[in-house]
Amino acid sequence: MLSLLTAVAGLALLLGGAEVLVRSGTRVATRLGIPPMVIGLTVVSVGTSLPELAIGVDAARSGSPGLATGNIVGTNLVNLLVVLGVGAVLRPVLFDRRTLRFDLPCMVAAALLLWVLARDGVLTTGEGMLMVAAAAGYTVAVVVLARRAPSTTTVGLPEASLPEAPGRAARLDPLLLLGSIAVIVLGAELLVEGAVGGARAVGVSEAVIGLTVVALGTSAPELVTTVVSTLRGNAEMAVGNVIGSSVYNIALVLGVTVLAVPGGLVVPDEVLDADLVLMVGATLVALPLFLTGSRLSRLEGGLMLAAYAGYLTWLLSTRL
Repeated sequence: MLSLLTAVAGLALLLGGAEVLVRSGTRVATRLGIPPMVIGLTVVSVGTSLPELAIGVDAARSGSPGLATGNIVGTNLVNLLVVLGVGAVLRPVLFDRRTLRFDLPCMVAAALLLWVLARDGVLTTGEGMLMVAAAAGYTVAVVVLARRAPSTTTVGLPEASLPEAPGRAARLDPLLLLGSIAVIVLGAELLVEGAVGGARAVGVSEAVIGLTVVALGTSAPELVTTVVSTLRGNAEMAVGNVIGSSVYNIALVLGVTVLAVPGGLVVPDEVLDADLVLMVGATLVALPLFLTGSRLSRLEGGLMLAAYAGYLTWLLSTRL
């Protein structure tokens, strides 16, 4: 019962934090002349990836590499197939030229980079530094491209979804943005704590917990933010958040996790030989869906949700 109450409390914080984040993030982006896509790709993406970072570092240092790596692989599968799939089912997702030419290839490159580096079963300190450097380079590139692009801060965003907060309220928006990220992180931690407690009570293995319960729990910020953004008409922020989170989960979160463990991070064979391959494969297969007509239709979103349901069924039936 306590685990259930903890999970419900976490979900409530996630819902409230995501609503405040979308409102304040959109207003800050508009006043600073920064496209909402960039806010989604950087500040929001890093903020909603903090649960993965906290769990990854703690799991790696406590001798649970399967939980650390499984969480990242599982979370990216959820981001790609569930979060974007749900967003597309609610409202077809449109991709602008910059997203197709830069952001999506970066997501694919990050997945391939992880697969190449992890093939020997260990992510070394040097490889962790390379991953963090890639995250820094990605962030710099996002900012540079935004500055070069023409001012299109409200492209695709209905005017009603960009409320202006006058005077003191406007000055509070940056604090609201940071505060909402903190609330989302806390909500995710409570949700995962409750879910993991319940899963362990029924004897589920650590690897399955990382790939399912923890992955779904730490993807809750991206899912809730995407749903709220899409329903409010801020599809750009939703897409940017998911793509940016997928890149940062691998490059920044896993990179920092590797650096936090002396001697590097061991990648369990079960993750390396199955789940990581499936993550890379899903990323490569999904890319043509994104490029078709520069949009993700409701039907394609439904197929992505069905693909994840199939993966989850396979995982639970073979590893429980």
